Amino acid sequence: MPSSAEIGGPGYQTRFHRRWNYLDDPHVRTLAWLLDSPDLLDPDSAEWTGRIASVGVMDSDTEAWLTSLDRSPARLHAYLDLKPFARLGRYAEKLMAFYLEHRGWLVAHGVQVRTGKNDTVGEFDFLLRQGGGLIHWEFATKLFLLESSGHGCEADYFIGPGLVDTLGTKIRKIMERQLSLSQHPAVQLQLPEPIAGAQALLKGWLFYHERSPMPSLPSWICPEHCRGFWCALEELEEVSGEHFVVLPRLSWLAPAKLAADAALDRAALGQVLADHFAETSGPALVAVLEPNGGHMLEVDRGFIVPNDWRTRAEARIGRAK
Repeated sequence: MPSSAEIGGPGYQTRFHRRWNYLDDPHVRTLAWLLDSPDLLDPDSAEWTGRIASVGVMDSDTEAWLTSLDRSPARLHAYLDLKPFARLGRYAEKLMAFYLEHRGWLVAHGVQVRTGKNDTVGEFDFLLRQGGGLIHWEFATKLFLLESSGHGCEADYFIGPGLVDTLGTKIRKIMERQLSLSQHPAVQLQLPEPIAGAQALLKGWLFYHERSPMPSLPSWICPEHCRGFWCALEELEEVSGEHFVVLPRLSWLAPAKLAADAALDRAALGQVLADHFAETSGPALVAVLEPNGGHMLEVDRGFIVPNDWRTRAEARIGRAK
């Protein structure tokens, strides 16, 4: 099977490095990915009736700002507080808040709605000033693996690597609950003005089984979305490449750029994965690397899952459906 980098022409990693390889600070690189990567869901699809947001095409002023920020990232580091984030989503949310504040759009971030002292009914990720009105943005960064077993590409067949949620459950939660938060009576008591609109912004990666043919995707998924592969540990030998790295969770978003001595060969990768699965049943995200100008650059990526992951994933999909 062709690698994910070969599906649909040049891979996203190649395009990302072509534009952003000069960035060195890992947090600035992740912010560049958040702003410049394709959306996960197609904002123009009729499926969403205008409820999907997009940051749009990167302009030259934003690119210059990122370049300057990479040279002097202390302000961003202070904003992040560089504490160990327990959740990838919170880290991405903080980076996006930094950008929205820079643009002068951000009114508030992480606003909780309460009906009592200890009764929280929801939280606004971002409240923005756009076109004179107050807009609610719900923001998420997600990674899902397609486990369809020949059944198609319904949203519930895209499942999180930890088997906690599916793309379907995430979409339903956003559309049916989170985007309706502005209609709750408590909001009118807590905010100085009504919210004029609500949209969701989703960024992320979708992963397809290494042995399976690339499926026909539904029109509501952005056709240019970031993608990778997944395979069971027993299928690892089928993954092409000579240089690898197991990515820590907070490095799951932007394509990797590493020092040349940080790469693992295939034997070392096998040992690292054996140690990983001896301690946990959670998948490992592996980047396939190639040398470039004194660094190792990611050219493909994939989740390596336990050998029983597919069986457990099918059970989780059944509960979602």
